[in-house]
Amino acid sequence: MQCPCHNPRVVAFAAALALIGILDTAPDILISRQLAATAHLAVGDVITLATTPTGGRSSSFRVAGIYEPTPDPMRFTAQRIEGRMHLPDLLTLVTDPHDPASADAIGSINVALAPGTDPAAFAHDITAGAPTVAVRPTSRPPQDDPFAVLDRFHLAISVVTMFGATAFLLALMVIRAEERRETVAILRLVGIAPRSLLTSVAIEGLMIAIGGALFGVALAFATEGLINRFFQARYDTALVFIRVTGPLAMKAVAIAAPLGVLAGIAASWTLLRGSVLALFRR
Repeated sequence: MQCPCHNPRVVAFAAALALIGILDTAPDILISRQLAATAHLAVGDVITLATTPTGGRSSSFRVAGIYEPTPDPMRFTAQRIEGRMHLPDLLTLVTDPHDPASADAIGSINVALAPGTDPAAFAHDITAGAPTVAVRPTSRPPQDDPFAVLDRFHLAISVVTMFGATAFLLALMVIRAEERRETVAILRLVGIAPRSLLTSVAIEGLMIAIGGALFGVALAFATEGLINRFFQARYDTALVFIRVTGPLAMKAVAIAAPLGVLAGIAASWTLLRGSVLALFRR
């Protein structure tokens, strides 16, 4: 007579019952999209987490959902292999059974201060009551913030770009002024005041500068999505690398407008202040 334990159907049925038992008792866990893609996991799968490389002190969890990690500019090149679980389940997993007090120990805690609270006074009160506790702000000071250095780098690039664009616009206006030397001379001979000619030149420079700024803004809007999708796919992140906003576009136009006026006036100043015969090269 064959033992039921050697019957494949009985073994499969027992395995199914065991799996159902695990599903019923396994706590829920959320895993990151990158972890789900790397380990080929889906909602409803049962995974085992261990605190040691050998698999010791392991626990089973049921995947209850898959989430997109919060984009972090400091970690956009790192693969976000993460999971989120309930605090009691985490304590059960990491608590050392040989040290029951380890479940009550914490390494750090974040505190959000109410608006108007002095962080220095709060830190003083905490250290006065608990001398062994170290209080540190979560925000970096400006001198240690890498994004402050990045902002200065962007500012330097924008200043150099602005001067280069102004020089290019000035050269363009000088060429146009030289091409219209005789036209300006004729207009001055028929009685057009230099101030009126200077105003028309300033308006022309203004229109050219605004047109160039609007073209740059339109190009930035058109390529924003392509650049973001490329780098998001490259680093597998939801971080937004480029964002062109309305205030930023208005600031670009506001900076370009006076530079265009100044370039137009500077390029045509010698033509409008010199003698008419000099304009005819006589």
